[in-house]
Amino acid sequence: MLSTYILRALEHARYEITEDGRYFGSIPVIPGVWSEAASLESCREELREVLEEWIVLSLKRGDQLPVIDACDLNRVAQHA
Repeated sequence: MLSTYILRALEHARYEITEDGRYFGSIPVIPGVWSEAASLESCREELREVLEEWIVLSLKRGDQLPVIDACDLNRVAQHA
């Protein structure tokens, strides 16, 4: 379930090149999760790491996570 959530979230990722030639990535369905790196691949890897850390922190704090493409981690967390 966690892997599915991560994959679905990353499918919503958007990348752009900044004025200084770096890559900026974000996941609009999860505000505040973003990365910036020198290459697109590094930006993607960093964005995945940031997303994973955000999920762990959100679950620890008991925060409600957005449901992404019918994937709902909140139900799993309530039963854990």
